[in-house]
Amino acid sequence: MSSIARFGVSLDKGLLEKFDKLIESKSYTNRSEAFRDLIRQELVKKEWFDANEVIGAVTLIYDHHKRELVNTLLDIQHEFGSCIISSQHIHIDHNNCLEILAVKGSPEKVQRLSESLKAVKGVKHSTLSMSTTGRGIE
Repeated sequence: MSSIARFGVSLDKGLLEKFDKLIESKSYTNRSEAFRDLIRQELVKKEWFDANEVIGAVTLIYDHHKRELVNTLLDIQHEFGSCIISSQHIHIDHNNCLEILAVKGSPEKVQRLSESLKAVKGVKHSTLSMSTTGRGIE
């Protein structure tokens, strides 16, 4: 017996047309795979609020010439060292650097780390990419 369940979905015609254009632009081969990804995405978001442990990445773009910026960022990273599992530093050009931190820990602590880094004067852009540990998402 198959483990796949089939069900029907009713949508407004205009919404379905927009959805079809979206999934075509993202190279999905069918609506089912697009729906599965949307469901997984929502489950990952829920995991970030309900789980004891999450995983993700913090990315930062900053001007490394800004006085004391690098030291401040390093101090924050040491303060949150228990949830940083890896870091990578990339020189974009003469002035700008990209820092990527792989993070794992409680949702609250990971978000505090991300917010602390983003708030530092001289950080030009920062994102927290939420992912899943893979447990509970099939």
